[in-house]
Amino acid sequence: MGLIHEIDYGTKPGTATRLVHVNIDGQSIAVPEGTSVMRAAMELGTQIPKLCATDMLDSFGSCRLCLVEIEGRAGTPASCTTPVAEGMVVHTQNAKLAKLRRGVMELYISDHPLDCLTCSANGDCELQDAAGAVGLREVRYGYDGENHLDSVKDVSNPYFQFDPAKCIVCSRCVRACEEVQGTFALTIEGSGFNSKVSPGIGESFFDSECVSCGACVQACPTATLMEKSVIEIGQPEHSQVTTCAYCGVGCTFKAEMRGEEVVRMVPYKDGKANHGHSCVKGRFAWGYATHKDRITKPMIRAKITDPWREVSWDEAIAHTAAEFKRIQAKYGTDSIGGITSSRCTNEETFLVQKLVRAGFGNNNVDTCARVCHSPTGYGLKNTFGTSAGTQDFDSVDQADVILVIGANPTDGHPVFASRMKKRLREGAKLIVVDPRRIDLVRTPHVKADYHLPLRPGTNVAVINALAHVIVSEGLVDEAFVRERCDMADFAEWAAFITEEQNSPEAVSALCGVPADLIRKAARLYATGGNGAIYYGLGVTEHSQGSTTVIAIANLAMATGNIGRPGVGVNPLRGQNNVQGSCDMGSFPHEFSGYRHVSDDATRQMFEAVWNVPLSGEPGLRIPNMLDAAVSGTFMGLYIQGEDIVQSDPDTKHITAGLAAMECVVVQDLFLNETANFAHVFLPGSTFLEKDGTFTNAERRIQRVRKVMAPKNGYGDWEVTQLLANALGMHMHYAHPSEIMDEIAQLTPTFAGVSYAALDRLGSIQWPCNEQMPEGTPTMHVGHFVIGKGKFIITDYVATDERTGPRFPLLLTTGRILSQYNVGAQTRRTENKLWHEEDLLEIHPHDAENRGIKNGDWVKLASRAGETTLRAKITDRMALGVVYTTFHHPETQANVITTDFSDWATNCPEYKVTAVQISPSNGPTDWQVKYQHLSGQARRIAVAGAAE
Repeated sequence: MGLIHEIDYGTKPGTATRLVHVNIDGQSIAVPEGTSVMRAAMELGTQIPKLCATDMLDSFGSCRLCLVEIEGRAGTPASCTTPVAEGMVVHTQNAKLAKLRRGVMELYISDHPLDCLTCSANGDCELQDAAGAVGLREVRYGYDGENHLDSVKDVSNPYFQFDPAKCIVCSRCVRACEEVQGTFALTIEGSGFNSKVSPGIGESFFDSECVSCGACVQACPTATLMEKSVIEIGQPEHSQVTTCAYCGVGCTFKAEMRGEEVVRMVPYKDGKANHGHSCVKGRFAWGYATHKDRITKPMIRAKITDPWREVSWDEAIAHTAAEFKRIQAKYGTDSIGGITSSRCTNEETFLVQKLVRAGFGNNNVDTCARVCHSPTGYGLKNTFGTSAGTQDFDSVDQADVILVIGANPTDGHPVFASRMKKRLREGAKLIVVDPRRIDLVRTPHVKADYHLPLRPGTNVAVINALAHVIVSEGLVDEAFVRERCDMADFAEWAAFITEEQNSPEAVSALCGVPADLIRKAARLYATGGNGAIYYGLGVTEHSQGSTTVIAIANLAMATGNIGRPGVGVNPLRGQNNVQGSCDMGSFPHEFSGYRHVSDDATRQMFEAVWNVPLSGEPGLRIPNMLDAAVSGTFMGLYIQGEDIVQSDPDTKHITAGLAAMECVVVQDLFLNETANFAHVFLPGSTFLEKDGTFTNAERRIQRVRKVMAPKNGYGDWEVTQLLANALGMHMHYAHPSEIMDEIAQLTPTFAGVSYAALDRLGSIQWPCNEQMPEGTPTMHVGHFVIGKGKFIITDYVATDERTGPRFPLLLTTGRILSQYNVGAQTRRTENKLWHEEDLLEIHPHDAENRGIKNGDWVKLASRAGETTLRAKITDRMALGVVYTTFHHPETQANVITTDFSDWATNCPEYKVTAVQISPSNGPTDWQVKYQHLSGQARRIAVAGAAE
């Protein structure tokens, strides 16, 4: 297997429908009007020498290497900036052009180190290739004059270096930062001979606004910007296309290898979700796969106070099966269960829920997806008929008004955020509804038209107020509603939504947003053209999360913003396979495809394939499992790829439940916080070590391909299969493709999905079936899946979590760009340099009232518990609201959060916790000790913090 080489056409493709006929070097070709001469030539197989041009960026025309001659025109224009014209005759090679190109190249080489044999880019350098292509054999100019060869390297970034001695000032890195990433961190400083790429006057790359997305490194045609991994290891010799295992964007990468060692991850231009872009996590933070902390041998212990004992796989699996059998014999069929992971593949998740239903004999299966996006499934299923977002990511290119609520795309979904920022720079309008001034509110060349800094917990009230304006001011798309929606439901909803309690003036007192601001935002969304709504955990992780999703769906239907590109209701999923874990039947009440376990026909279908009777009674959710454990009726739990002690709310409740169980089995990469309460540890495998599929936030199913052997000996799906067989289930899959075949057999929305189809198409967005054999980019075109769209009344009910004299502030939580979820992966990479600890963001006025200065240690206390962390004083926060992340276990942010949850799905209310902040002398004793503890001591520390 060799390296996968992608063709660089030099410029972007033409988008016009009209074709233009052109003759290039005696060959004729028809291309879309607006196509560059360079691209037309490349499509014929003729590669014109270039340095400043690449098809990821707009044409620039600075290097003067791609000169051509056009019959009937004077001079030698740059082919990258010259569009084709009907009947044009182009010559790309003759003696005149050859002489000009050699002269240009000679100037470049005269100020460039001639260390090709020892250069890290040797064999992968466009400057080297271009010199050969133009036939340059000698350079007449020596190094006696002024040059840049002694320029100092910038090695401050942990992942790549900047060597200005090798820079040809082609501006590709600057343009990539502007056009692709949208950060505008780089510039060309100086002019003429003094021109140089700069991350800011006097700044290093690490200290600059650079977000380390890697776009500049990927764009660089020389070794100026180069991955340190390539410098250390050498050029890769083979590659494989796979899918990133971080957020729900689902970026496609080329894993470029030397043997079984990853050299670099390069974003794949044909990736339908990322189109060749990446973020710091997917591009660089893959070192956790070989981190020294990784556990690769199974371990067991009789009690959680005992030390771990390494055992063989046979002993670990036999012990686990025996324990689960013993527990069920003693406590009953319902006494054990499982938790699936949104970080694992669809196939692995499907097997875990199958193990629980067909092997354990109950429906006690739940997933972390419930604690983040289960309200999405509930709300969209009841209004539209499908538990998923309505659009593909490309749809944002046609949006005229973008409403972002409860999401922070630049930190949580950065590659999609770059796409969104590009559309905003092109003129789309932006409404941000968030208690915090996220970056999108004001970032280079992007400014929100309206920012509604609502009080946490008042989402429903604000969306209702937006709808109130739209209905009461006659801005409803009446034709759409009459044709596509249930009119009786609409009439009832319209009567409700126009009540005075939903007016902006009434709502303003609840949410803290001026009524006039709500009215202006509503009018913009309703009248500004294609309106697209994007939301995240700031919508779903509330006691009224499901109600908010329904309210958003109502808003989209009332304005006709459903069923075509540029509009829609779009949940931004947090983890790489949150959508897939839901699709695969990870909830205790649903089989794959969101079909209730009580439905006889569905259950009989599964029974026929699995050859075992199945229960029609919904099982236990995670909180119910823990309650039952404390009461002595739930004693065994199989957890694949989740750390519920750190990620789930109310740590005291979690630890009490786990401590009460007799057999907790954790299958993961590292000894996480939950493993401190485990009796069996089964080492997991990374995405680099397995085959399978992930489903991203746009319902896109994509292949995950193994690039190295599992360091633990097995893929996660194989471990589940071993356990199933030990329990007498008889699973015999030879490859994950066979699991996908079973998924397709049993899940109507996946009926047309297979590995063969995925390999042929690259990716597939479900539903994929006979009607849509290549998938469905846009949902609800012409009609809703449910038939007629259903408007549902959304009463605002204030959360039971209230502020008061003891706890006057509201805490909300979120993520940061460099870290991922509980940080188990990213903290074991150099990403930790950007975020060494969780900080508490607090408004200057709130800080001053409490005598708190920036960087001070503060005590964060709620009714549930307390912890300490450093304060970051910032006017990004609204008055009365504080914010922190949850990436570091020593912070124990979920010691603070309560057990309140969504009324429909039990999704925890992470985003609203009443707290008090006070000065502290430093971290608590247990936090100081925690960083140096392991095993029993760490377990005791966690339990002590919960107390």
